[in-house]
Amino acid sequence: MGYNWSKFTKRVSINSDTETIYTCWATPQGLESWFLRLAAFTKPGNVLRDSTARVQAGDTYRWLWYGYGDDTAEYGEVLEANGKDRFRFTFSGGCIVTVRIIREQNETLCELTQENIPLTEQGKVDYHLGCMKGWTFYLTNLKSILEGGIDLRNKNENLHDVINA
Repeated sequence: MGYNWSKFTKRVSINSDTETIYTCWATPQGLESWFLRLAAFTKPGNVLRDSTARVQAGDTYRWLWYGYGDDTAEYGEVLEANGKDRFRFTFSGGCIVTVRIIREQNETLCELTQENIPLTEQGKVDYHLGCMKGWTFYLTNLKSILEGGIDLRNKNENLHDVINA
């Protein structure tokens, strides 16, 4: 059986509680603390969600990253937000990302699975290898922020080809 290019899972242990980790995923302010420079969510009815409010299934989003201009935006939809330990959304290339916060071996883990990756050369390079590299860094940054408060992101838009953007 060959390598499965259609999905990958990354996990990180984080010395934090489930609610705090979930809030980092499920609020605009939380996402901006470790992942994005802008996380704008729109509720059904075209109403912008408050930065501290938890997002809900059916919300759409526009995301911008540090180290990239406004022309590098991601648009998608929240598919599931259970309010405690599971967050699911559409992502680049038609992919689906599921985040679960679980307890294992007396530790709290943040587990991210990206699936529905197109089995094309672009899918393998951009959405499997590229996204896996990005999620590995950002999950590490989430751990860094929650455990020590140090933000590892490159915030200089003019600095390119670095692993922290």
